[in-house]
Amino acid sequence: MNKKKILILVEPIYLEDHSDPSEDTYLWAYKVKIKNNSKESIKLLSRHWKIFDSNGNHKEVRGKGVVGEQPIIQPGDEFEYTSGTPLKTSSGLMHGSYQMQDFKGKMFEVLIPPFSLDIPDNEKKFN
Repeated sequence: MNKKKILILVEPIYLEDHSDPSEDTYLWAYKVKIKNNSKESIKLLSRHWKIFDSNGNHKEVRGKGVVGEQPIIQPGDEFEYTSGTPLKTSSGLMHGSYQMQDFKGKMFEVLIPPFSLDIPDNEKKFN
């Protein structure tokens, strides 16, 4: 399986109505699109996220599948889902990986490129 044939696109969205800066609570949603450009069906088994706030604090999230599913993505198809994460600062960064399996049962990892969580029109403050 050529891992480069699996495309991961992420669109972060600041949820202003669900955030409370006076309480250091900032909430983001993120839309993920996983596109299978390979010639084989793949199954997403698990996820591993690393989430950093602008103070350098981080947490790791591991789990089975995504949003309660372990989707099978056919060749040429894509799977989309939306999830979210809170931060205690007004900006942050996320990246991670998906553990996948091809139709022969071989496991492989697909990296999720880093993306920033920033309030629109807000200055980034990373250490």
